[in-house]
Amino acid sequence: MMKFSHAKLALGAACLAFLFSSCVAREHYQTALDSSKHYQKAYLESDRQRAELAEENARLKRMLSVSESMPVQASGEIEAIDKRLMDLNNKLAELGSHPGDVMKFAVDGGNLYQVTDAILFDLGSATLTPEGLKVLETVARDIDSTPHGQISVRGHTDNVPVSRPETKAKFPHGNLQLSAERAVEVAAALQGIVSGSSQDLVVMGFGESLPVTANDSPENRRKNRRVEIFVANPDGAKK
Repeated sequence: MMKFSHAKLALGAACLAFLFSSCVAREHYQTALDSSKHYQKAYLESDRQRAELAEENARLKRMLSVSESMPVQASGEIEAIDKRLMDLNNKLAELGSHPGDVMKFAVDGGNLYQVTDAILFDLGSATLTPEGLKVLETVARDIDSTPHGQISVRGHTDNVPVSRPETKAKFPHGNLQLSAERAVEVAAALQGIVSGSSQDLVVMGFGESLPVTANDSPENRRKNRRVEIFVANPDGAKK
C-alpha cells in the first residue's frame, strides 16, 4: 500500500517494480486483504440483489399490463403497482445506472464504487481512455458531493497472464504491475478533482489474487477485471 500527495505521485509509479517489498507496507497488507474480501462479499450480494430486483420489475410490469385491461374499479391496484415499479427502479438506479460497468453501493464504513476495466482502459494498457476520464469525473463529483474520509483505489485483474510481447515489455511483473499502475492512474485522476484527496488517498494493486467470482467464463473474468474505489465515511478516515 502506498499513500501519496502531489509530490509523491511520480515516486509511486517508480515504486511499482518493487511492489511486493516497498509499495505495500507489510503491516497493513492483511488489513487491506480482509477489507477487500469484505467488499467482495458486498459486491456479490449487490449482484444478487440487482438480479432479484430486475426479476421483480419484470413481474410487476406483466401485472401492470394485465391490470390495464381490467375495469376502472381496479385503478387503485394499478397505482399501487406503479408505485412499486418506481421504488424498484430507484433501487436499481442506486446499484448503478449501467449495471456491470459502473456500480456504487454502501458497505460498512463507507461507499464502494466498482468500475469495469473496459470503460477505463484499452486492452493491456494503463492509460485512461477519454471515456474513462469522463466516467471518473462523474464518480469524483459524486464523491465530492458529501463529506468523506480516506479514499482507497484498488486495481484487480483476471487470471489470464500478460502474454503479448508489447504488453509484457510495459509490465514485466505481469498482472500485479498492470493492476497497480491502473490504480495509480485512477487515483491521479480523482486527485485532480476530489477536494482534500491529495493528503488522504491510498493505492493498491492486487493483480489476480482477489477475484469476486471464479475465472471460469468470459463474463466472470470481465467482472474480475475492475478498479474499486472505496470512500470511507468521515469518522472512519483514520481507521
